[in-house]
Formats: sequence, C-alpha cells, structure tokens
Amino acid sequence: MIKLEALRVFVTVAESGNIKDAADAVGRTASAVSMTLKQLEEEIGGPLFQTDRKNSLTALGNLMLDLGREQIRSFDKSVSIMRAFAHSRIGSLSIASVPSVATNVLPPILQRFLETRPQVQVELFDIDTAQVRRMVESGVADIGIAGESRTGGGVEFTPLFSDRFKLLCKDDHDLCRLDRPVEWSDLKAATLIRNGASDRIEAEDYKQISARSLITVYNVTSLVAMVKTGLGLTILPSLTMYGAYEGVAALDLGDTTASRQVGLVERRDVPPSPVAAAFRAFALKEIPVLVSEQLGG
Repeated sequence: MIKLEALRVFVTVAESGNIKDAADAVGRTASAVSMTLKQLEEEIGGPLFQTDRKNSLTALGNLMLDLGREQIRSFDKSVSIMRAFAHSRIGSLSIASVPSVATNVLPPILQRFLETRPQVQVELFDIDTAQVRRMVESGVADIGIAGESRTGGGVEFTPLFSDRFKLLCKDDHDLCRLDRPVEWSDLKAATLIRNGASDRIEAEDYKQISARSLITVYNVTSLVAMVKTGLGLTILPSLTMYGAYEGVAALDLGDTTASRQVGLVERRDVPPSPVAAAFRAFALKEIPVLVSEQLGG
C-alpha cells in the first residue's frame, strides 16, 4: 500500500530536483529519502526518475507527480477542515432562545463570537421556554437560553442571570403616579393580561389576580400594543422591556421575589460539538456582564 508520506517525499524530490534539498525540506536524511523512493518505485512497478540525479522524471514519474499533488492537496485540505472544526472555526450552531434574550442579548453576543469564526453557520429560533426545552431535548437545537424549568428530564440548566418582573401599563395610568413600587394589592381591581412568562410568578396574591384574567397574549409586540390601547396591564421580565416603548411605562414591583432565572439549556449526557462548546463558554462569560449593563447592575 502506498502511503501518503511516501507520495509527499516523491513530490518534494521531483519539485526540488535533488535528494539533498528534498531531504532538508521534509526533515529526513538523504538516505531515508532514497530508500523511500526505492520502495515507492518497487510498489508502483516502474522507475519514476530517468537518472540517479533525480532531476528528470519518466512518463510514469510525471503521471505520479500530477496525481500525487492532487492527493496531497486533498488530504491537507481535509486535515485543515477537521482542525478548523475541532477548534470551532467552522461548523454550525443552532440556538433556541426566549424572545427577550434573542432580541436584546444575542445580537451583540453573536457579533463578538463570530468575529473570529466567520465561517460558522448560525440558526436562531425565537420561542418560549417550553419550546426551547423541547427543541434542545430533541436535538433540533444545540443549545437553548430560557427560563428555569420546573421539571427534570433530558436537559440540564445552568444559570446565567436573574431578571426581575415589572408591571407594564399605559403611561397615563393611575399607577404611574404612585411614589413607590406597585404592590399586588394595587392590582386587585385591574384588568390583567396574562402571558407565558408571568405564569411563573409564585406569589399567592398574584395567582389570585391572574386567575381572574380572561386575556392571554404570548407575543410581546401584540402584548405591548394591547397595553398601549388601555385594554389592561401585564407583567413581564425587565429584559423584555429593555429600551423605551412609546406610550407605556414599566413600573417596579414591591414583591422583590418576583423574578425569573435565565440560563443555558443543554442535553444531558450528550457532548456538544466544538462550536457549541465554544459558544457555551463564551455565553457563560459574556451574557451575565451584558445583561447587568443593560439592566443597570
């Protein structure tokens, strides 16, 4: 069987025109190079050089040179691709994320991450926590970013940051004139619009208010539009309301326990790809810092 390294030696000799220079180029002794050429000729079944000086190829040698160069280029390219994949410079990354993180956090995070990985392909799914979990568990997404799940299963959760809930109301609502945070008792007569995120609040007073709600909206854009018309109030994580919404106000809640824990969602016992592993390490380092800056520490 002809070995690739033997082909590499032959091509180097053919291009150098002599054994000495070729031996220096491949880091071997002249006698070792000569032996490799002899074995290669025996295996091929014919001479590759017209003379012992190795500066003139036979017809077989010319054919071997063309084919050898092609094989070496193909092998070296394959090795380069494998190394790039192993070092997360190429590959694909599928991320499932809750909308607030997908909109306000991932754009600058991905920009920085991809600066040194311009050939990495990224796919982003903007979905709710339950769907994030399902996509990661099924293997459709490499990694997820979502609220902490209450149940176990085939995924594990690594915290990134905590996000306080706030009340979203029309900017001329009576609650805007309070000189203190909003208490649950202030909302007993209010029309609450439920959403998937606020359903995670455990406070008993909130649950009683939520149970009376007749409207549930899951899309943040639609939710904000309904609040702006005065249809009702809603409660969302602070990050969801990062940036100004014209015509609405985001008010602090007196219940400081009303918060969500956001983190990475990953499959248990399934090793990540090199790109996913690199993004995981990057996210754990960069996302908490960015969110802290956005939410004012």
